Amino acid sequence: MPVESLFPRLEPLLPSVQKPIQYVGGELNSQLKDWDETDVRWALMYPDAYEVGQPNQGVQILYEILNERDGVLAERTYSVWPDLEAVMREHGIPQFTVDAHRPVGAFDVLGVSFSTELGYTNMLTALDLAGIPLDAADRTGDHPIVIAGGHAAFNPEPIADFIDAAVLGDGEEIALGITEVIREWKAEGEPGGRDGLLMRLAASGGVYVPRFYDVTYLPDGRIQRVAPNRPGVPWRIEKHTVMDLDQWPYPKKPLVPLAETVHERFSVEIFRGCTRGCRFCQAGMITRPVRERSITTIGNMVEQGLKESGFQEVGLLSLSSADHSEIGDVAKGLADRYEGTNTSLSLPSTRVDAFNITLANEFSRGGRRSGLTFAPEGGSERMRKVINKMVTEDDLIRTVSTAYENGWRQVKLYFMCGLPTEEDEDVLAIADMARRVIQAGREATGRKDIRCTVSIGGFVPKPHTPFQWAAQCDHETVDRRLHALKDALRGDKEYGRAIGLRYHDGQPSIIEGLLSRGDRRVGKVIRAVWEDGGRFDGWSEHFSYERWTACAEKALGDEPVDLAWYTVRERDEVEVLPWDHLDAGLDREWLWQDWQDAIDETEVEDCRWTPCYDCGVCPTMGTEIQIGPTGKKLLPLSVV
Repeated sequence: MPVESLFPRLEPLLPSVQKPIQYVGGELNSQLKDWDETDVRWALMYPDAYEVGQPNQGVQILYEILNERDGVLAERTYSVWPDLEAVMREHGIPQFTVDAHRPVGAFDVLGVSFSTELGYTNMLTALDLAGIPLDAADRTGDHPIVIAGGHAAFNPEPIADFIDAAVLGDGEEIALGITEVIREWKAEGEPGGRDGLLMRLAASGGVYVPRFYDVTYLPDGRIQRVAPNRPGVPWRIEKHTVMDLDQWPYPKKPLVPLAETVHERFSVEIFRGCTRGCRFCQAGMITRPVRERSITTIGNMVEQGLKESGFQEVGLLSLSSADHSEIGDVAKGLADRYEGTNTSLSLPSTRVDAFNITLANEFSRGGRRSGLTFAPEGGSERMRKVINKMVTEDDLIRTVSTAYENGWRQVKLYFMCGLPTEEDEDVLAIADMARRVIQAGREATGRKDIRCTVSIGGFVPKPHTPFQWAAQCDHETVDRRLHALKDALRGDKEYGRAIGLRYHDGQPSIIEGLLSRGDRRVGKVIRAVWEDGGRFDGWSEHFSYERWTACAEKALGDEPVDLAWYTVRERDEVEVLPWDHLDAGLDREWLWQDWQDAIDETEVEDCRWTPCYDCGVCPTMGTEIQIGPTGKKLLPLSVV
C-alpha cells in the first residue's frame, strides 16, 4: 500500500512558523522513489535543525548509497523547531521526511546519526512525534527499527533504552548489509517478528543490540560486568572500517539546500582517520587507521560534484587535511584546473606543523586572503605535551609570521580549557601566545591592522581515548580561568584591541560529559529532561543547565551515583567502563599507558612516519594504514 504524503496537511500550517522553507524539501539532487516499488525503506535522521543537519556528510552519503540500490528507498528527516512541534501536536501531524513528506513511523528503519550527544533529547521528540514508543521494549512489528550511528554511537549506553541497535564506525558497507538482512527477513515472512530481525542483526557481530546484553552493578555504583543474555550474541561488537575509499566516491550528487545552512559548499573527504595521537580527540582515535583517497579520485569527485551541484566552493575535509601525502599536488592540480573560474578551494583548520605558504597560496590563488585557523589546543608548552599536540610556540610564531608576510591579516587560534592536569597559568599562557602572534604580525608587515581571534571550548573526556579515565574539570573552575584570561586580554593596552576572544562557559561541557561517559542509568535523566521540555540542547539559547541538574538529581535519586560521579570523578585502571564491550580496535592497555604518558608529559610520534607503536587497531581490525604518494597528477580539464 502506498504511504500518503503529509504535505497537503502540513503546507497550510507552514506560514505560522519560522523558516518554513526548511520543511518543504525539493532540493536539487533529492530523490523520490515509488514506495510500492521498494521493499526496504530507510528514514535517515540528523537530530538537529535542517540548517545544521542538511550539510552533514554522513547522512548525504548513506542517502545516496541506499537510493542507488534497486528496491531500496531512503528519505531524510530533521528535528523540527519547537514552534512547528507545537503546531504538529495540535493538528495531529507526525514526524515527516523532507523528501516525500511521508510519516517516519511507516519506514522499516529510522537511522539516527549522532555527531554529538546533545542531540539525544531531539531524538526523543522525533520518536514521540512519529508515534514510535520511546522505550524500545514497547515497540512492535509495526514500528521502525531505530539504529544509532555516528561518533556518539561508540558509547550508546545512555540511550540504550531508546534505540533498537547501534552501529560503530563507517556506515557505507554496513548500511547495505543491514538492508539485505531486512530484505531476506521480510521475504521469508518475518520469522520471529521484531526480535527475530534484531537477533539476525546482532548475530553478525557488526550490529549492537542493547536489549541482548545485561548490565550488573557493584554496590558503589560501578559496573560489575556487561554480558550477553542469550546464546548466539557476541561478547564484543566491532567497528566497521571501509578500506578502499576510492571505491566509495560519495556524495556524487550533493544535495543543494533551499534554506540557508551552516556550510554551503561541496565537501570532499580526502582521507579518513588520523594517527597524530592527540589524546583528547575521540574522532582521531575511533577512525583509525589513516586511509587516503587518491589524487585522481579527489579530482574526479570535485569535477563531478561541482557539475551536479553548482556550488562555488570546494572544501577538502579530513581531521587534518594538510597531512594528506599528496596535498601539495592536490592543491596545485585543483588550483590549476579552476583558475579563472568562480570556484574557490578551502582547507579546514590546519595543523601549525603541516602548514606551508606554498599550500596556502594555492588555496587562495584567486586573490582571497580570508582568515587562517590553527588549533594549538593548549596554551602552554607543558599542556601541549600532556595532550600530545606536538607544536611549539616558536613553530606557531614562524607560521603566522609567514602568513602575515604573504598577505593574510587575520588568524584564528583554537584552544581548550579544563584539560587534565591544567593549572591557571596554562590558560593565562593563551594571552601571552596571542600577544606574540600580534607582535609577530606587526613586525612582519609593518602594519597595525593585524587581528587574532582566540576561540576556546570546554574539554570533555570522551570514550575510547586515553582521557576516558580522567576527571572532568568542574564548570566553576573553567569559568574562573576563562574570566581571568578575558581580564588579562582586556587589560592589555598595547595588544588587547587586536585580540578577539570567544568562549563557551563550562556548564554545557559538564552535561556533554555526563552523556559521553554515562551508562544506561543516564537514560532516566535524558527522558526526564525531555519530558520537562528539553530540546535543542546543543544551542545555547535552548540549553538549560538548571533543568539538567534538577532532572539528574531527581532521576538518579535512588542510585549510588550522581552528576559529579559521572563527570568530575577520575576512574581507575580496572574499572569496567560502559563501552568496554564495544571495540574501536584500540588496545585498552595501550590507551591506559598513553594516559600515564600524558600525566608524565611524554609525547608519542605519529605512526604514519615512524614504526608502529601498538595502538592495536591494524591487527585487531585486519586493516592497515593506506597512504600515497601515488605519483599521479591532476590533468587540466578540457572544459571547465
